[in-house]
Amino acid sequence: MKEAAVDETKALHEIISLFAAVDDDARRRILRAVSAFFDIQGASGPSIFNVPPGRTDPKVSFSGDRTSTPKEFLLQKQPRTDIERVACLAYYLAHFRSQDQFKTADISKLNTEAAQVKFSNAADSVSNAQKGRYIIAGARGMKQLSAQGEQFVLSLPDRDLARSAMANQLGGRRKRKTKRRT
Repeated sequence: MKEAAVDETKALHEIISLFAAVDDDARRRILRAVSAFFDIQGASGPSIFNVPPGRTDPKVSFSGDRTSTPKEFLLQKQPRTDIERVACLAYYLAHFRSQDQFKTADISKLNTEAAQVKFSNAADSVSNAQKGRYIIAGARGMKQLSAQGEQFVLSLPDRDLARSAMANQLGGRRKRKTKRRT
């Protein structure tokens, strides 16, 4: 029992030493990645990078793995529509290229790099992804992946789990009720 405590102390000391060498953002990314890898939900709340239920291979949705090419990533996620492909490409930009905000041209360029069929109209595909709440407006005319879109992509290729990720999110615009004049 005492030996386990010594091992834990050594591990903690090594982790703190390594964390001291990187900036705050890197610490957060590393901590989220380690939490996701070991399926740990700590005091700071659940990680958005958790492996979806039923998955045992963390590489499929593990955002800390930056070895996947855009082509491999899309093959893993299996998007079926242009809107889903836009969401997957936005996710790839955010998590594999550290580019949280993007323009339509960035999505088109990454789509070509991933050796995918060209969008018939990339601006329409991005606009439709925004209407579907997969992506949202960012600063200065840029776009970014929404939290809802992120959960959707993390859930792929499990279609049922992905649909429930989109359905379970709150928000969106509500239709106004008009009063009838009599």
